[in-house]
Amino acid sequence: MKMTNRFLMMGLLFLVQMVALSQSEGLTSSPYSLYGLGTINQTSIGQSNALGYSGLAHRTDTGINNLNPANYALVPQNSFFYDVGVVAEYNSYSNRGDDESKTTFNFSNLAFAFRIANRLGVGISLIPYSDVGYTLLGLVSNIEGSDETFESNVSGIGGLNDLGINLGYGITDRLRLGVRTSVLFGNIEEKESFLISNSYFELNETTNYSAFRLGFGMQYDITDKISVGSTVQFPVTLTGNLTRSVSKTLDGQEIIVEDEENDDGSDFKLPLELGFGISTKIFKTFTLNADYKKNFWDATNQSESIGTYSDQDIYAIGLEYLNNSKGYKYWERIRYRAGFNYDNGYLALNDNKIDGYNITVGIGLPMGYAANSLINLSYAYGSKGQINNILVEENYHSITLNLSLEDLWFAKRKID
Repeated sequence: MKMTNRFLMMGLLFLVQMVALSQSEGLTSSPYSLYGLGTINQTSIGQSNALGYSGLAHRTDTGINNLNPANYALVPQNSFFYDVGVVAEYNSYSNRGDDESKTTFNFSNLAFAFRIANRLGVGISLIPYSDVGYTLLGLVSNIEGSDETFESNVSGIGGLNDLGINLGYGITDRLRLGVRTSVLFGNIEEKESFLISNSYFELNETTNYSAFRLGFGMQYDITDKISVGSTVQFPVTLTGNLTRSVSKTLDGQEIIVEDEENDDGSDFKLPLELGFGISTKIFKTFTLNADYKKNFWDATNQSESIGTYSDQDIYAIGLEYLNNSKGYKYWERIRYRAGFNYDNGYLALNDNKIDGYNITVGIGLPMGYAANSLINLSYAYGSKGQINNILVEENYHSITLNLSLEDLWFAKRKID
């Protein structure tokens, strides 16, 4: 990579990081982000987005596999990997009485990885963990003690970030272990306003969350073509700090009441998460990944006003075709990908679990012949929920662009 490209890339990474940390705009418009911490993000790094978000056992030394910390042990000597991504999403919603649509565009990830010793690699990543972005207008409620009603408007924005540090070490040529430490942080802003006669009320609540989370990963190569992998994320309680502000206008006179407090009721529990995967080479040109994840939400004993959290199962499968990574013809080095992901949901509303699925396709376009730099482009179509009682069916299309780049450091130049 040329020096000018290196400085340009570092500047781009810094800019995207500032955008990610600001969270000035919602990264989603899903009505299901109303509950809990919002919609949990599945978007990952590089090639995984086109492979149904699979890859726990995927063995790669040509890029970043952020799904399993053990894979960082395979980062080659003198290689420095960057990955920066953006995502655009078009959402449409349907219920019994109305249809609506919205488009969002924002940051999806920032990551880099490098080797620090023989068989020991490290990686740092910043990824949105959850997204909140909803607006509900004209909610009708009864005035207590009377037959009169009033309408209120409710909105929310924000979400959590996941800043992760990953270490991977190769115990043997076939067995790799990894550890992941995550700092989860962010805030959710919620606003409710309503008008009764000549009086206007507005409630603003901001909850700041933070926690430290620990996880482990393993990859084992059964043969040169078959690998298995597993991960575990331990349960943790997110500490919530609630700040509340109430504004009232009574007969034209405005009254503002601010109340800042630490509220134990704002804490939120994340469950034990287990993952298992297998990856295999087929006919030298195909790589097949299959993953299963189990999140034990039942053990958190949490509930919403109209629903409860229940154990979650996620199934993912992905297939990549690569003719020849060292081929002289450009088309031989292009990577073609497809995948499928099914999530049976972790929140049950009125005994109906909010499940969903994703169908993904993508392509990896090489940048040059010698390096492992790729432009990874993926498309996903997904559906969540159903038209039933108060539930909403959400359909969405998303396009993710990842610049997955390799820089070679401290490599000796050969002069003829």
